[in-house]
Amino acid sequence: MARYVEDAPRQVLSAAKELLAKGLVEGTAGNISARQEDGTICITPSSLDYREMTLDDLVVISPTGEVVSGHRSPSSEKLLHLACMAAFDDIASVIHSHAVYASMFAVAHRPVPACIDEFSVYIGGDVRCTEYAMSGTDELGEQAVKALQGRGAALIANHGMVAVAPTPDKAMHITALVERTAQIVWGASQLGEVHHLPEKVDASFASVYEYLRANS
Repeated sequence: MARYVEDAPRQVLSAAKELLAKGLVEGTAGNISARQEDGTICITPSSLDYREMTLDDLVVISPTGEVVSGHRSPSSEKLLHLACMAAFDDIASVIHSHAVYASMFAVAHRPVPACIDEFSVYIGGDVRCTEYAMSGTDELGEQAVKALQGRGAALIANHGMVAVAPTPDKAMHITALVERTAQIVWGASQLGEVHHLPEKVDASFASVYEYLRANS
């Protein structure tokens, strides 16, 4: 059975407010979703500022994208969320953000490397960048799923980042960690060579990530 989030609407709204407060999105950019016990997905609406968003504004969609409840249109990136939910039964929340440093790497089509222990522990290794695909398309979802294999996050080429996890708060933690690490790596590159974690260490920490994802 696929994982789901208890009280998904409240957790989605809380994560949306935190996403804005942490500066990981601006205005109406980005989107958040969580799978509910009945398999439906609670998702943020399209084109609504996070500061104004309430529980009543959230939209519930079916696994195939039809609106089940809500008076607004679901996020324009719903296909990205649906693709991730369909591909990974062990996750129940997706966060798509436009964090500045992570987006810099996405525009450069460069992965965020695993250079810090906690990065591999909580994300599974380097964060890959997808091939370019237009926003709001099935292809974008397909590219994201490919880049997310064995990882908690992926960069979306020329766009931003997507994070997946069992709960919105864990997806938020991953989102913030990728952004922080991207900033550290960018700064370190100005000082000199960026040193990755040793391969054996990275693999060891990645196994911890797999355990945490399966058992959280």
